[in-house]
Amino acid sequence: MGFIILFGGNSYEHEISIVSSITLKKELKNISAFVFLDSSGSFYLISKENMKSKYFALLEYKKAPKLELTNGGFLQKSLMSKKILKGVVINLIHGKSGEDGQIAGILDFYNIRFIGPRLEASVLSFNKELTKIYAKNRNVKVLDYKILRKGDDYSNMDLTLPLILKPARLGSSIGISLIKDIDDIDYALDCAFEFDDTVVVESFIPDIKEYNLAGCIINDEFVFSTIEEIKKNEYLDFDKKYLDFATTKKLQEAQISNTLRDNIKNSFKKIYLNCFEGSLIRCDFFAINDEVFLNEINPIPGSMACYLFENFGGILNSLSINLPSNDVLNIQYKYISKIQAIKGK
Repeated sequence: MGFIILFGGNSYEHEISIVSSITLKKELKNISAFVFLDSSGSFYLISKENMKSKYFALLEYKKAPKLELTNGGFLQKSLMSKKILKGVVINLIHGKSGEDGQIAGILDFYNIRFIGPRLEASVLSFNKELTKIYAKNRNVKVLDYKILRKGDDYSNMDLTLPLILKPARLGSSIGISLIKDIDDIDYALDCAFEFDDTVVVESFIPDIKEYNLAGCIINDEFVFSTIEEIKKNEYLDFDKKYLDFATTKKLQEAQISNTLRDNIKNSFKKIYLNCFEGSLIRCDFFAINDEVFLNEINPIPGSMACYLFENFGGILNSLSINLPSNDVLNIQYKYISKIQAIKGK
């Protein structure tokens, strides 16, 4: 059995998920099926030949065979037969549906083995407010921040310019604004509140260093990617971040001190342990000198951050045989039996 790539979803990042899956088609040799989830919640079996962005933009996928979820896999029905598609699912649905815990819960419920964050990990990493609380509880530093909710009066809040505004439950490049003039904040908030009812407000630090590190645990050992130094002009908007993210060109290791490298990896370990097992995640960090601050957790990175690894396929293969177990309880009905015995039934 090979990998089943699950992508699409009801998300503002729906198209990014399609691009991610097309990239993995080139990166992984043992893909047995592509399963597309459309915005209405229907699953479709997509042939490898049709894994092209135009195929989805033209809604051609609606001609593909429909699938249903069943215990252990995806069920394909025809007039004369039924077939269950089994394999290790790679959850490649970015944003809502895929990263908020919905898909994780469904896959666990149907006893389908998958690579991706489990339900609790999804909830914590999808909401940036919860991520910051989680990081601080794991002794990982975050920059100072404030939370604004739709309808809040921010006129008396201590807001020191410049500021970065981010919707709390979206990819960091959607709805993001850099505020240098207080007169611009109303428009920026309107933009952010189009996507979410909660906004994270952070101080903007010019020329702050930013580094990305991806990794996972395999056989109780951490496997790390190359540490990527982000080159950007002020901040990454949607186009800057995603229009070239599907590159498979491997990056050179960031030229940083051993102290900073160790601090980044140690912070990653604190975030990952006892929460993100079974997933390959990317953590985005800020650095001031050698001091590290978590920016955000990306539980399902674009293209699974394949370009950061020398042996991406081998790592996923190893991870796929080291997934958390979903134990089925042996329900013996002892309590009900005692009740019935007391009643004399």
